[in-house]
Amino acid sequence: MIEPDLAELIYFEALAPASSTFISETLREQQADLLFSVPFRSQDTSEALFIHILIEHQSTVDEMMGFRVLFYMMLIWDRHRREWENQNTPKNERKFPPILPIVFYTGDRHWETPLTLEAVMDIPAELSRFVPRFGTLFLGVKSADVETLTGTGSLLGWLLRVLQNENSDKESLSRALVEAVSFLESLDASEALQKREALVYLLMLIFHRHPVDEREELVRLVEERTSDKEVSTMAETTAEFLLAQGIERGARETTIENILSVLAARFPNTDVNTLKPALEAIVELDHLKQLLLNASLANSFQAFQHELQ
Repeated sequence: MIEPDLAELIYFEALAPASSTFISETLREQQADLLFSVPFRSQDTSEALFIHILIEHQSTVDEMMGFRVLFYMMLIWDRHRREWENQNTPKNERKFPPILPIVFYTGDRHWETPLTLEAVMDIPAELSRFVPRFGTLFLGVKSADVETLTGTGSLLGWLLRVLQNENSDKESLSRALVEAVSFLESLDASEALQKREALVYLLMLIFHRHPVDEREELVRLVEERTSDKEVSTMAETTAEFLLAQGIERGARETTIENILSVLAARFPNTDVNTLKPALEAIVELDHLKQLLLNASLANSFQAFQHELQ
């Protein structure tokens, strides 16, 4: 645990996703970001107050992370401000909730960039006192020691231990899987749902991160050590899901290339590749197929751009 003293003051049993009302469209687009509300009991008062916990899941080193965290925090607070105005909240009740930002880093590259604004500023010492400062908790999963991840005996910690070894050799991953599944078996019946979700996560990790010739052995290792008799069925469902994902991903990529090829043939004096990021951002295959038809019928490149927007 990265802040055990602070964690003792947070009532995690009442942790709940923050209302989407307080998440702007800009923040909601960051699918890896999680925002929770949770009671916090300060040592200075007997009354509990609600705080927000903002978790930024990052798989690559980002030198702008300090700025991004502050930007997200400002978006959340601004959303509160607008809610107060829309609901005519009395001024004496307009108190911004504290935000505890956590950067959850799962990449392999060592993170050295400080999570501060000064890290991305060229500022003389005389002006440094005018730079906003805030604390950010950081958990580097791949570099954390075992005690940090599993010392509290939480389910999440043991799953992170497996994630820590996702790109390791088969033997290291096998050991981590055995330890994690052993912990899952120690859970009581009231935690059956969490156990099932954890097993699905482990299977997804195996299928995502390891070659085909290793998957069967790793899945069998999980099957042999859990009392859940549905692991085999879950593994088959996972494989089918990932296959379907792969097929759809290939179909999307092919359709995007077809759209660009049609536009390049019809409007040779245009740079069709400028549209590629916008096309790749479209998730629905049917939408892309409609755009392919539009590309073949558009009167001009500008008309297609307008259709895309």
